[in-house]
Amino acid sequence: MAKGKRFKSNFEKVDRNKKYSVDEAMDLVISTANTKFDESVDVCARLGVDPKQSDQQVRGAIALPHGLGKEVRVLVFAKGPKEAEAKDAGADFVGADDLVEKIKGGWLDFDKVIATPDMMATVAKVAKVLGPRGLMPNPKVGTVTMNVKDAVTGEKKGKLAYRVEKAGIVHASIGRSSMGADKIKDNFKTLFAALMKAKPASSKGVYMKSLGVSSTMGPGIGVDVSSAQAAIK
Repeated sequence: MAKGKRFKSNFEKVDRNKKYSVDEAMDLVISTANTKFDESVDVCARLGVDPKQSDQQVRGAIALPHGLGKEVRVLVFAKGPKEAEAKDAGADFVGADDLVEKIKGGWLDFDKVIATPDMMATVAKVAKVLGPRGLMPNPKVGTVTMNVKDAVTGEKKGKLAYRVEKAGIVHASIGRSSMGADKIKDNFKTLFAALMKAKPASSKGVYMKSLGVSSTMGPGIGVDVSSAQAAIK
């Protein structure tokens, strides 16, 4: 199918004014992910929070039941026994100042960064590089820890870190189209449940304002919030 025809066909499959059930939405997002590459499946949730308020931050990290459908390259800042622990757990890169120098030189061939607490002064030397890319280790999502083994194992399996952005929106990838609708649905439910559980006590009014899912090159598909709530009960 020609590129233009494929886009038109995909957009015609979706009623932009409709909110689909979770089952319908997951089937649709897979059927519209029909390019030659393995498209990412992404969730967009608009929350009734004000991210400018410190008590209305929504962020966390979860292990998805079926992972992210891709290889995750993990870098660990550690020394001594923790360095060996990281290597044994399957970390792709382990070190300290040597990694800092590589990163300063422009090297960024990794997806996740973990550090032991004693290494954070070293990591701070490249904070301006890692921070804007969402790679800076953070204790709130379990990437600053002495439990290096579990942290590496979790990230390699496909641990998803999420956080609310300025407009009160959470964007997160929940897998690849090749995983199929059933696995994507399981991952979606896990993320949705985590977002609902993370509702700040100070958030008033409607918390989950809107919910959508899309593939990399596909149209946005609205998801009925009440259907998503029923799916996690």
